[in-house]
Amino acid sequence: MSGMGDGYVGTAQDAVRIRRLEKQREAERKKIQELKTKTASSKGQPGLLQFGSSTSEILETAFKKETVGLVSRDEYVEKRVNIRTKIEEEEKEKLQKLQQEEEELQLQKLKKRKVKVDPRLSFCDDIENNEDEENDGAKEKPRLGRWKFAKDPTVETSFLPDSEREAEEQAERERLRKQWLLEQARIKNEPLQITYSYWDGTGHRRVIQVRKGDSIGEFLRAVQQQLAPEFREVRTTSVENLLYVKEDLIIPHVMIGPLYYVKLLYLIWIKLFYPVCFFSNTVSMS
Repeated sequence: MSGMGDGYVGTAQDAVRIRRLEKQREAERKKIQELKTKTASSKGQPGLLQFGSSTSEILETAFKKETVGLVSRDEYVEKRVNIRTKIEEEEKEKLQKLQQEEEELQLQKLKKRKVKVDPRLSFCDDIENNEDEENDGAKEKPRLGRWKFAKDPTVETSFLPDSEREAEEQAERERLRKQWLLEQARIKNEPLQITYSYWDGTGHRRVIQVRKGDSIGEFLRAVQQQLAPEFREVRTTSVENLLYVKEDLIIPHVMIGPLYYVKLLYLIWIKLFYPVCFFSNTVSMS
């Protein structure tokens, strides 16, 4: 610090701080020099020592260049601390490399110690091989179990898409549909006997037999054919002029109505159209 004393103006505390930093730097230099000497002597590599010294010289040169001219006290201390930090980081990296190299050497020595050939009996190799296989199998089993993926049988999977299940369901639906159609065709072909009453002021009860699958129009046509020989007004009309009335409902001719489902009371309204008035006779069916 004597080299910078004439041009530097500062307090006594600053001077003490600078001297303390200089002492720390000197101690670090000694430590680095001892480490370099130890490395060069133990490994016989002078290039590493030269590399370390050149790096320190570069850092020192950079510090001198940064402190040329008038520099404030804070800037001087900050730059000095930065240089010291860089040197410490560099030395830490070197120490880490040395430790890694020493660990590698120790591992190599241990491997060399383990690799030894012992004279043993011939069947000992088979025993050891079997033991090694068992140990390897025991070690591999947990690994396979850890990475093995499988389905959980307790989880509900019916909502997931399944082509095989869907094909079975579709086949079952088709079978049931055909069975239902056959059953409907059989029921429609069954005979149905109906007792009805034609009303024209008095009741005229008749019995007629049709099929359960006949429509209302077919039923009315059969009734007309049965009543035509006895009643002139029925003989001269057509099926389109007849209305099928069940209780208070008028059902169209094309409907397959109660003939197919139940055997109850029926009403037939016969509409006869005249030039002046509307006249209707009533036929009730039971």
